Order: sequence, then structure tokens, then C-alpha cells
Amino acid sequence: MIMKNKNPIKTAILLFLFFVKIGCFTFGGGWAILAQMEQEFVDKRKLITKEELLEMVAVGKSVPGIMITNISLLFGYHVAGIPGAVCCVFGITLPAIVILSIVTLFYNYLSDNYWFLAAMTGIRAAVIPIIASATISLGKSAVTDVTTVVILGAAFVASILGMSNIGLVLAGAAIALVYHAAGKRVTQGGE
Repeated sequence: MIMKNKNPIKTAILLFLFFVKIGCFTFGGGWAILAQMEQEFVDKRKLITKEELLEMVAVGKSVPGIMITNISLLFGYHVAGIPGAVCCVFGITLPAIVILSIVTLFYNYLSDNYWFLAAMTGIRAAVIPIIASATISLGKSAVTDVTTVVILGAAFVASILGMSNIGLVLAGAAIALVYHAAGKRVTQGGE
């Protein structure tokens, strides 16, 4: 069983093994892996809270790089320090490197193989509910008040109207800074 900060090296090795497992058997990219992390580390082992996972997701999506690798690094560091961060990143990337190397090696055969294409179609269909489940579960913890709903709605409309991702991130940061500065002034003024 993985225990937070009891023995960082042992914990890091256990994290590596878990991340190799989810890296091998989770299709659908970062959000599907995130659903597995939530189930294993929030619901089952209670190593982190949903709020902590949401903070890791926010930071992981905000910095350059692959979202799930960033989140794995943050999670590993949170649970087992630097050894945990290294083991989580290596564990999540190793299966993808091996699987993609094998697929690349046999691509000419696999690209026309009926059974391979049928399996990929089935996997794509199964991934949708996994991603939806993670979105709904984490969304319940992220959207907690009317202000968040308004900002979420405005960001959704802005993205449909063609606002760039960079623009959305910068606008969100600006709104958060103004909102928190205004809230700080209200509480200081009321004292």
C-alpha cells in the first residue's frame, strides 16, 4: 500500500509501478489517466483530496509540456518528494514509449489489419465514458459557487466564438487577480 511520505524511496517505487500499470492500460490520453488517478489516489487510498488533484490539473495544464506528465510530476513530488516525481514521470511515459515503438515498427502491417482497426474503434468508444466520468466528478469539486459558474460560462462562450487558448488563460488570470483584489479590499474595508 502506498503511504504518503513514510518512506519516500519505497513510495516512489510503488508509484512507479502504479503509473506503469495505468500507462499500459489506460487509453484516451490525459483525461482518462486522470480518472484512474482520481479513483486510485483520491477515492481509494485517500492520498490527496479532489481539490488538491484539481490544483495539480490547473498547474499541469498551465505550464508547457504534456498535461498528464506535468500532473504526474506534481503528484509524485507531493506524495514522495523528488524520487516520487521522477518515478511517476518515468512510469507514465515508459509504456507509451514502448507501445509506440512497437506500433511504429509494425505500422505497415497494422494500418491495414481489420482486427487492429476494429480494436481501435472499440477502444475509442470505451474512452468517452471514462473521460466524461472524470470531467463530471472533478467538475463537481471545481464549480462551487455562482462566480465560478459565470466565469466558466463566459470562457465557454469565448472559446466557441474563437478566442485562443492563450487569451482564455490570460483573461482567466486577470479576472482571478481582480476578483481576489476586490475581495481583499472588501474584507479590509469592513474591519
